[in-house]
Amino acid sequence: MATAAFDEIVEDFEFMEDWEDRYRHVIDLGKAMEPLDDALKVPATKVDGCASQVWLHATVEGGVFRFDGDSDAMIVRGLIAVLRKLYNGLPLQQVVSVDAKAELGRLELNEHLSSQRSNGLRAMIERIRETAMAQA
Repeated sequence: MATAAFDEIVEDFEFMEDWEDRYRHVIDLGKAMEPLDDALKVPATKVDGCASQVWLHATVEGGVFRFDGDSDAMIVRGLIAVLRKLYNGLPLQQVVSVDAKAELGRLELNEHLSSQRSNGLRAMIERIRETAMAQA
């Protein structure tokens, strides 16, 4: 149950044979993302379990989930952009039912991320799920 925006990333990845091209694409997605306002980079939005600094700030308007985020590491910033494509715009109740592992598996990310980055990605997904459950 991926969003159309996430499906576009999957399609882009299918055209890229080399993982280095995919890696650069993830970084480019992060570069294109608006930076998170410094006022939102507070302990409440900081994600524990990530090797780099990560902040996620979620909002719900009209029952629709959205989040913004930022990181001091370019690849992690790109991973945040990928997660935004996966979750943003979903009805709040659908956020917790997304099988993030399966969806991200379509990108073959886990095969190419370090264990620290994979742990950080899981921590970000868990924060998104917890936030959505608390808002529901």
